[in-house]
Amino acid sequence: MVDYAQNIKLFGGERKVFDPIRKRYVALTPEERVRQQFIRFLLDERGFPAGLMMVEHALKVNGMSRRCDIVACTRAGTPLLLVECKAPGVRIGDEAFAQAARYNISLCVPYLAITNGSASYCCRICFDAGSIEFLKDFPAYADIG
Repeated sequence: MVDYAQNIKLFGGERKVFDPIRKRYVALTPEERVRQQFIRFLLDERGFPAGLMMVEHALKVNGMSRRCDIVACTRAGTPLLLVECKAPGVRIGDEAFAQAARYNISLCVPYLAITNGSASYCCRICFDAGSIEFLKDFPAYADIG
């Protein structure tokens, strides 16, 4: 993934980054840096419309409140893609995929992605066939939206 320039400012000694989806500055944590880089990738490289994306989208999983890092929707407003972001250096393994899958129980999106900034994975879920297909390349919005 390209290292996209980010709008970072100091507020009272705390570094914050501008989130173009939430339209405000948020604390610049390692995970937030990955999230903002992936948002730029979706917007700039894959053509996802900013107006159809949600960040830290609240949902209920087994009665507990959770937040998805990024959810992108179709033009009709149906959730299409769920992205789980991890801090750099966090290994992407079974636990990360299990977390995304738990979140997807509520959303039922056909595309799941997980990234830590240096490694990114995307899969398509075929609910009818009960299968998961890992994709070699991340799809463009025009191809799936």
